[in-house]
Amino acid sequence: MSGDFEDKIWDKNEIISRDERQQLQLKRLKESLKQAKKVPFYNERLKSINPEDIKDLADLRKLPITTKADLRSQYPLNMLAVDRSEVSRIHGSSGTTGKPTFVAYTENDVKIWSNLCARFLTAGGLRSHHLAHIAFGLGLFTGGFGLHFGINTVGAGIIPVSAGNTKRQVMLLNDLAAEALICTPSYALNIAEVARELGLDSAKLPLKFGFFGGEMWTDDMCKKIEDELGIFASNNYGLSEVIGPGVSGDCKYRSGMHIQEDHFIVECLDPDTLEPVAEGEKGELVFTSLTKEAMPIIRYRTRDISSLDYSQCECGRTTTRMTRVLGRSDDMLIIRGVNVFPSQIEEALLKVEGTSAHYLIIVDRPDNLDKVTLRVEMLPEIFSDKMNDMQKFRDKIRQEVQTITQIGVNVEIVSPQTLERSVGKAVRVIDNRK
Repeated sequence: MSGDFEDKIWDKNEIISRDERQQLQLKRLKESLKQAKKVPFYNERLKSINPEDIKDLADLRKLPITTKADLRSQYPLNMLAVDRSEVSRIHGSSGTTGKPTFVAYTENDVKIWSNLCARFLTAGGLRSHHLAHIAFGLGLFTGGFGLHFGINTVGAGIIPVSAGNTKRQVMLLNDLAAEALICTPSYALNIAEVARELGLDSAKLPLKFGFFGGEMWTDDMCKKIEDELGIFASNNYGLSEVIGPGVSGDCKYRSGMHIQEDHFIVECLDPDTLEPVAEGEKGELVFTSLTKEAMPIIRYRTRDISSLDYSQCECGRTTTRMTRVLGRSDDMLIIRGVNVFPSQIEEALLKVEGTSAHYLIIVDRPDNLDKVTLRVEMLPEIFSDKMNDMQKFRDKIRQEVQTITQIGVNVEIVSPQTLERSVGKAVRVIDNRK
């Protein structure tokens, strides 16, 4: 599916030839390595590397990998490559210890970040005469302010609603007539659900576009959002350690998210061997920043599983494209020896008519044998108190999950509005084996 809006290129670097881009990448990689060596952590890691000895992009493989654990070990701001007086902004991602992994930006970093967000917003249909409704949290999370400044760069109007109070979100969407919605995909469906509860036809809200990120979602979920809200929904990708949203995003043709390769080098590696996979094969994305000043990042393991397409897109952009994130190498579930991603279960679930997009996967290990329970909400109009109807419904879900994942699951049908809603990233998995 493609959008029915006129395509627009924000930056000429989106359409330069691959040869031109690779020359630019090589030049910027050397500069980024010099910047990284100002960080004690990287200076030690790169002590045998002279940036001027990098003669080809293939030499990137000589550089060490950076992990989330490395960044945590440098808490709070020991990864800074500039003086604290040059820091314009600090954001952070949540951490398992309760302490965030901080990322810092110089004024120039913020300018670059804003322009990267402007690229995917423009590619997805946002124009200066539009009004955008931001339902992301406006705090340390990079999504809210990243999109805020990107929208501002495009020149569009902003309603900085932040997250929560969904009834109020619906009222403002209806009354202020924003054309664009910014939030997680799961929250977009929650907004549509609450709109119906309030007696509104969610597909007739003034919205035209949706820019969604912050969590994994499937093509089927994308279609469901479009049907529910009557919009063109586009995906965008980023992570705070690399810069935040703006690393890649959909164009109107949605044939893969365009990676902003003049600012990042992407690798797609086998998560076990860290060797490159072939074009089109699934692997873990690894990013190197090329223009970050405050906190350059070298070969950062994202743990996100995707695949790459190097062909030119119909839109005219020449950048490498990535599929939507298919799973994570660190939250992949291994069920009785079978590798399963939550996104696969979502894909199966949304193939069954009558299911909602709200579900919970619970993994237990009674008697040393893995057991998966899938709790699923039904749509209100489908829900029945007849045991025979419910059994048929459970059987359909179980069969679809078995077909896609090759594992058996126990399906529990729960009443509409039973599972907890989230205004941020939805909790999809509870693994009690850990």
